[in-house]
Amino acid sequence: MTTHARKSIAMALMMAVALFGILISFNLYMAQSFAQGGGREHQGPPPEAYTACEGKSVGDTAEFQSPFGDTVTGTCEAEGDRLVLRPDNPPADRRQGPKCD
Repeated sequence: MTTHARKSIAMALMMAVALFGILISFNLYMAQSFAQGGGREHQGPPPEAYTACEGKSVGDTAEFQSPFGDTVTGTCEAEGDRLVLRPDNPPADRRQGPKCD
């Protein structure tokens, strides 16, 4: 085997190892991201908060069942051209888990 062929094989092996390292790092990053935040950050009220206020007026009370199984009660408020339920007791950041006192 020539010196040139050995260098080419060595270079290809180093590139494969580097690519493998990058893939492992990316997978670890994504696993940590999903574990901490469920993968996707939710922004704004859930769809149920809008549905709860359908057919109601600003200031009316309403409630809905959250995706976590608890009942959310609140007051309908205007948000743009729609009404949305603003909770009486906004939920804590659920990604942090229960607080220990």
